[in-house]
Amino acid sequence: MKKIFFVSILSAILGVSFVSCDKDEASDTVKPVITLGAPKNGAELLIGADVHFEADFSDDVMLGSYLIEIHSNFDNHTHKAPATRAGKAEEPFFFKKSYSLSGKRNAHVHHHDIVIPANATAGKYHLMIYCTDAAGNQSLVARDIVLSHHAEKHDHDGHKHHE
Repeated sequence: MKKIFFVSILSAILGVSFVSCDKDEASDTVKPVITLGAPKNGAELLIGADVHFEADFSDDVMLGSYLIEIHSNFDNHTHKAPATRAGKAEEPFFFKKSYSLSGKRNAHVHHHDIVIPANATAGKYHLMIYCTDAAGNQSLVARDIVLSHHAEKHDHDGHKHHE
């Protein structure tokens, strides 16, 4: 009888422990924080060059990943036919790429992965940064940017020059 009582108590304690673990994992409802340093809102980016991207990501428990998306904002998201420039067809620029941040609570990211092709259509675009933590909470930062053939090019030394 003592053995049955002991097993019952032990089972009850272990059951509460497992429920507590599941409850702790599910209790992370705090969204990650995104601090986007570059590009700034309203930035004019040079067509045919790479984009200086810099951001800080943080979460109270654990980060998961971030995603960068750039899409055109022509005519309030209605798309028009590609224009032509110097005999070359231009294409609306689109970029979408996901990066892992797993295993980190804080991350500083600096890269030049985004390259705007020379035949990208100049004009207004949206830059969207999504960050998802390990629990699935998501934050978003959106910027209005402009792609231009006359923008200043970012130099890797931190200086800008006009092309």
